[in-house]
Amino acid sequence: MTFTTPSSPYGIHRVVEPLGVLPQGAWKIDNTMEITDNEILIDVSALNIDAASFTQIKQEANGDVAKVAEIVKGIVEKRGKHHNPVTGSGGMLIGTILEIGSALADKIDLKVGDKIATLVSLSLTPLRIDEIVKIHMQKDQIEIKGKAILFETGLYAKLPDDIDEKMALAILDVAGAPAQTARLVKEGDTVVVIGGGGKSGTLCVYEAKKRAGKNGCVIGVSPFEKDCQRMQELGWADHTLQVDATNALALMEAVAKVTNGAMADLVINCVNIQNTEMGSILSTKQHGKIYFFSMATSFTAAALGAEGVGKDVEMIVGNGYATGHAEHSLALLRESEKLRQLFTELYV
Repeated sequence: MTFTTPSSPYGIHRVVEPLGVLPQGAWKIDNTMEITDNEILIDVSALNIDAASFTQIKQEANGDVAKVAEIVKGIVEKRGKHHNPVTGSGGMLIGTILEIGSALADKIDLKVGDKIATLVSLSLTPLRIDEIVKIHMQKDQIEIKGKAILFETGLYAKLPDDIDEKMALAILDVAGAPAQTARLVKEGDTVVVIGGGGKSGTLCVYEAKKRAGKNGCVIGVSPFEKDCQRMQELGWADHTLQVDATNALALMEAVAKVTNGAMADLVINCVNIQNTEMGSILSTKQHGKIYFFSMATSFTAAALGAEGVGKDVEMIVGNGYATGHAEHSLALLRESEKLRQLFTELYV
């Protein structure tokens, strides 16, 4: 295989258009499944589609499974990667190592036959789908037959023997959220988790309760009764609010009521829908922090919205990577039997 540019550790040689950008920002990349000496070839068994992306695709398909498959395959055929053109997000994958480039063979702790989860987005990963085997509409997961390329700088985690693959795939897809929560929450903090009944939100509620301690207060928010009931049953949220976060004033009033007007030291936004920026801002106290983990976030709306209501708050982009985030998230399943049981019910 011959590329027009030298093989790059960041995969720049795979960019087809526009030239001069990195693979994530490219409209199209080369998904030829013949590796250079600094790439890794993966036999892919499953994709975990980013929640915002999968929600958008299901809406576009009107919930039709065959149409979802058509849309997903169409994206990959057009772009050489699963990079949703509407949400701009991707997801991650699990698979088995088929081949390791000669320049990497002695530099990494992988060997042919190892099962891994990629910890970089599908929005930059060369991917080829040969067959869609099964779509799990409620799990954001798609079983496939296909191949993918991991670049030299690509992050990955070996799949552990003591945790089911589908469960590991689900939790590793959002591993950055609980890891960043652990960094941000301090003893005694009041923490609001918007989307607290979802996958990343549940992990954040659990982590926030651990860090805030008995003097802290964790508030879980969801518009769905079943999510609020689950949060109550799990017992990690001190308050559960059944509120639609797109209704900024309703969310502000609900948070004000349970905090006696003090509002939150930290708001963590994990939802997969648009227009929740102002609800997050109004729920945060002056000089508090907001962690936007959601890929549905408009940072223009967040920045201008905070300015418009005179809120001096620190707004943090939800980086999906934090040092040690994979190990941290998998450890949560090992330390909490309730958390592990929940993820088993939902994803296995």
